[in-house]
Amino acid sequence: MIRRIIKIDEEKCTGCGLCAEACHEGAIEMTYGKARLTREDYCDGLGDCLPACPANAISFEEREAPAYDEAAVMAAKKKKAEEKLPCGCPGTQSKAIKRDAAEVPSAHVGSQLSQWPVQIKLVPVNAPYFHNADLLIAADCTAYAYGNFHNDFMGGRITLIGCPKLDEGDYAEKLSAILANNHIKSVTVARMEVPCCGGIENAAKRAIQASGKFIPIEVVTISADGKILKREVNI
Repeated sequence: MIRRIIKIDEEKCTGCGLCAEACHEGAIEMTYGKARLTREDYCDGLGDCLPACPANAISFEEREAPAYDEAAVMAAKKKKAEEKLPCGCPGTQSKAIKRDAAEVPSAHVGSQLSQWPVQIKLVPVNAPYFHNADLLIAADCTAYAYGNFHNDFMGGRITLIGCPKLDEGDYAEKLSAILANNHIKSVTVARMEVPCCGGIENAAKRAIQASGKFIPIEVVTISADGKILKREVNI
């Protein structure tokens, strides 16, 4: 049948996950860092997801599609409620993490992670913890190479991680959306010495430029044996 249904522009989609959260029918899922209409028969064509998208990546179209199956939607909701899973798409469970220093023994190196999720493609663009934040954008290998990474880099910062060699797509669009929609005080990029890590550095720089804001940036390069090779500030 021909009916109105949503259309998602994957080029514009930043992977924030807000549309999947807004879709009460469960028609949208996050796959490989992008929002996708995975169940056309779950889409009622009302478009609750449209205003939730900060990138204007969702629109309506009239095309051949299965009829909206309300019974299937209700059954899926009931099954999900009965399962009572403690997890789900990390991007829809954004939260700040508050820590009490007294709860960590002095001999133990406590975590400095202050929010969840941390993967660049999963973090919501408009998460409240971004307000007035100092942002750390780190290649994921850096935390393994540099022994005191939590204390020296993550403490007091909001942490985002990624691997430009292994992850699909470019981080610049998602990062520029975060910078444009929030008041970010500074950006620190932690990267490895290997050439492919230049991708995360370049994405951060292009994101700042695209955001139209002046945001101080520091790039720290770490060697494979855990040494800081260089620091470049305001570049």
